[in-house]
Amino acid sequence: MSITLRVLLIIASFFSFLLCLKRIKQAKLKITNSVVWMLGSLALVLMAIFSNAVEWIATKLGFIAPVNFVFLVMIAFLLMQTFIDNIRISTLNEKIKELDHYIALKELEKNKEK
Repeated sequence: MSITLRVLLIIASFFSFLLCLKRIKQAKLKITNSVVWMLGSLALVLMAIFSNAVEWIATKLGFIAPVNFVFLVMIAFLLMQTFIDNIRISTLNEKIKELDHYIALKELEKNKEK
């Protein structure tokens, strides 16, 4: 893995780590949600530091270049995060639907009393 890629991985991971901390301090990001991003940052740093291990794994898995393996890991991480977010969105949509039904029933009861 080239030194340029290693430096970019470290810079990107520190940037995302600092962004998570900033958002937590501003109360715009929950700690439970930021843990996944911080673990992703840690994974990028580890891949940059232990590039020989990344090259070995990439070779064993049949990748032509280790950078392709790094891209695969990053894409898999983002797909996992998108899947988790979709689960949360679906759950929230169900809660909104239940709340809408509850409000409609309460308004119906209120109108019947009049």
